[in-house]
Amino acid sequence: MTAPAQTRSSADLIRAEEPVLAHNYHPLPVVVSRAEGTWVEDVEGRRYLDLLAGYSALNFGHRHPALIEAAHSQLDRLTLTSRAFHNDRLAEFAERLAALTGLDMVLPMNTGAEAVESGIKVARKWAYEVKGVPADQATIVVAADNFHGRTTTIVSFSTDETARQGFGPFTPGFRIVPYNDLPALEAAVDETTAAVLLEPIQGEAGVLIPDQGYLAGVRELTSRKGCLFIADEIQSGLGRTGRTLAVEHESVVPDVLLLGKALGGGIVPVSAVVARREVLGVLRPGEHGSTFGGNPLAAAVGTAVVELLESGDFQRRAAELGVVLRGGLAALLGKGVVNFRARGLWAGVDIDPAFGTGREIGERLLREGVLVKDTHGSTIRLAPPLTITAEELTQALGALEKVLT
Repeated sequence: MTAPAQTRSSADLIRAEEPVLAHNYHPLPVVVSRAEGTWVEDVEGRRYLDLLAGYSALNFGHRHPALIEAAHSQLDRLTLTSRAFHNDRLAEFAERLAALTGLDMVLPMNTGAEAVESGIKVARKWAYEVKGVPADQATIVVAADNFHGRTTTIVSFSTDETARQGFGPFTPGFRIVPYNDLPALEAAVDETTAAVLLEPIQGEAGVLIPDQGYLAGVRELTSRKGCLFIADEIQSGLGRTGRTLAVEHESVVPDVLLLGKALGGGIVPVSAVVARREVLGVLRPGEHGSTFGGNPLAAAVGTAVVELLESGDFQRRAAELGVVLRGGLAALLGKGVVNFRARGLWAGVDIDPAFGTGREIGERLLREGVLVKDTHGSTIRLAPPLTITAEELTQALGALEKVLT
């Protein structure tokens, strides 16, 4: 008989996963059983400061009271109807999300990858029906080193061979150009281009921030060439960078916005395509859908997330604490940190390989009670909940200094 989780140690539980779980992740050796705010606790009761926040899914921390209350309240009333019927929570969610982002219409989905796939479908349909691209000729221009998800279509335009190898044949219709390169983008866009799809900040690549003026240049180019600008803000959006959206740092409004992760408050998967009316208006009944997309529980939690952002408090907090984060990382330059890129409460930190790989640094920080995640080579990502205090952030930076020295 399998022992209940409460009586099994971290080591026992990690060993138990090995024969029954697909090996598509390589987690740090910690087994989380409880969490509150910026802190998590393992099955032995050890506490850790969470500096990953579920890749931005936990922007508002673990179990934020307002989000938990919204979920509890809705669980007692209605959880799912499918979109075969209307529900009483969806209209408010769509109204407030559209208003928050300055766009017109919302297509609710579940995961971030679904939002990206939906955005691709909408862009292609717009190209055929509005722009007049010949049938099956639409192209979408994307950036090298992107990360938009793991579906077969999305990995078709990835440049990460780990994500692609063994998953072909690949979906055609995409052109890949270097990130942060406006001349290359201009050369790739032609009369068949439906859209340019970009992350305003490339997260998985190591929190790569483009030059000032790049996003504004993308907006000008797409407007001039008559194609859509799709901004994937699934990681960068909803307060992470000190603004509601990362594109706001250049006062840019895209045609299509892709949201996810934090939109579900760390409780349920919620994503959305938010766009101008003439773009999302190309969809008609039966052409796209999702059984769980826009379900009442998701709409209730999503509305509570939007309400948290409407005051601007979390955005201001991320901007202010971002100064602390950058200052702490700057002090470590030449002391194990060779470079870093940061905006708001989000940073990619390049560690001197002589001090260890990103994975090794993550394991050392784990022993100091801080959770981070590595990305390529010796780079680690820092993305704490926006609820973190200055004292907790300083504590985490102190732990990083300790493991480097």
